Amino acid sequence: MTVTYHVGKHDGGYGYRLGDVWSETFPDHDTALAAAKAAAERQNLEGRDAEIAYQLPDGGWHTEHADGGDRPDTNVIDDEGGRAS
Repeated sequence: MTVTYHVGKHDGGYGYRLGDVWSETFPDHDTALAAAKAAAERQNLEGRDAEIAYQLPDGGWHTEHADGGDRPDTNVIDDEGGRAS
């Protein structure tokens, strides 16, 4: 799985987004880009194994095991200036 953060203009400043969800607004492009890179780096930190439960659209519940060492690949794309990392 690959997680891609996009950096761009947002709400009178700059932010980064994952899908349609934006971060907080930063005053300038460089700060937003640094924040996106930091978020991407955190995705690579191993965590603890956990059991995750969530509700399904039909109202039922699903439980699954999440391996704390199973980390996604990450990318940061600078929508203002091309690929960042």
